[in-house]
Amino acid sequence: MTGLIWASACGTISHAYRFPRGKRFPHVSFSCVATPLFVHAWPKLHNGPAAVAVTMAKAGFVPGLFFAYAAIFLETVGATCVILGLFTRFFAAALAIEMACITFGVFLPQGWGRMEPTFIWGILFFAIALRGGGPYSLDRVIGKQL
Repeated sequence: MTGLIWASACGTISHAYRFPRGKRFPHVSFSCVATPLFVHAWPKLHNGPAAVAVTMAKAGFVPGLFFAYAAIFLETVGATCVILGLFTRFFAAALAIEMACITFGVFLPQGWGRMEPTFIWGILFFAIALRGGGPYSLDRVIGKQL
């Protein structure tokens, strides 16, 4: 009798673990990972690339204007493409590299508390780059996964 109850409980629990492997789950997770980048891109857009270039140069990213435009582009266009599943692998890899540069180039001397969010973001974007856009992505619609 106990075995029957245990098997019944395990059968019920196993259904809960099947949901994340479903076809729609990656798009929810991609949205949850990429959408917060707009919060970080908004001040860069509002202040303009010149102000961001000064900050980039102070952080050691020279030429600052190039890195300012790259950060603004990745955090707006790149995040949008990851959410939509368009050129997912390319932009997720680029965002993972950006997060690695921020984590280890800027926040490492400031300690784990400062570098933890960008480190986790980098790992998540790296995982998305490995996984690709999934079955409901625009990559699948156009027939190419870049």
